[in-house]
Amino acid sequence: MDLLANLLPHLLNGVSLGLLFALIALGFMLIVGVMEVINLAHGSLFALGAYVAVTLTGWNLNYAAAFLLAPLIVGAFGMLLELCLRRTYGKDPLYGLLLTFGAALVIEELIRLVWGSNEKVLQLPATLNGAVFIGGLIYAKYRFFACLAAIGMILLLWLFLEKTPYGAMIKAGAHDAEMVRALGINLPKLRLFVFALGTALAAVAGIVMAPIWGVRPHVGVDAVVPAFVIIVLGGVGSFWGAVLAGLMVGVVVGLTGAYASEWSLLSMYLLLIALVTFRARGLLGKKTALEN
Repeated sequence: MDLLANLLPHLLNGVSLGLLFALIALGFMLIVGVMEVINLAHGSLFALGAYVAVTLTGWNLNYAAAFLLAPLIVGAFGMLLELCLRRTYGKDPLYGLLLTFGAALVIEELIRLVWGSNEKVLQLPATLNGAVFIGGLIYAKYRFFACLAAIGMILLLWLFLEKTPYGAMIKAGAHDAEMVRALGINLPKLRLFVFALGTALAAVAGIVMAPIWGVRPHVGVDAVVPAFVIIVLGGVGSFWGAVLAGLMVGVVVGLTGAYASEWSLLSMYLLLIALVTFRARGLLGKKTALEN
């Protein structure tokens, strides 16, 4: 019982971290699926979401208003980036990769120019501060909020993709862009919307993660690397695979960080190697013609 009592707070931390990792990865995967572009600026847009929320709360807007407005602002910024990407469509994928890498560097330097290099703090409402006692153990209120916010966003995204005609168009675009164009769907508008949605999800994750990780210019690097790992672990293109992989990564990183902090990041890569060794397509990835 003592062991379980000691593990529970770390498990909660790991689950909240994993759900937020999954949210980042889902936004990243949407863009990869429809645009066929690996958006290396995704982590920088994650950081931008946190900084915009810090600014909005600094203007005496409440946390809820900042939570709603910051993703919209970052989504608009993502649209500008997609317009720049349009000249790379149909060409060597390296062009899009290099453009988004350059965009990541530009966004990070713009953050330093506007907000400085010092770490910022996102002000939280009193209801989210403090701790609660459950079963004789102390839990941070914000961790519960982070879990609920991530679960809510993941479910809303799933409902949008599965239950709306726009979601059907996004899924179709991820499978066959030429068929979508042949059906009369405006592919440029679809790509613009998907890029905005993916970057807005990154911003949401950045806002929720801000009190946990802190707000600093290079925090996006800490977010985009787990997103890569989660997409591979879950299976490229698998929605629930990404969620499950995110939870696995979060719990593994959370537990190793608690008991062997120097192994926390390495544990994520060891998990990736172990799983891919025995199941190359990931947890819920589709079987390919190359497999028996």
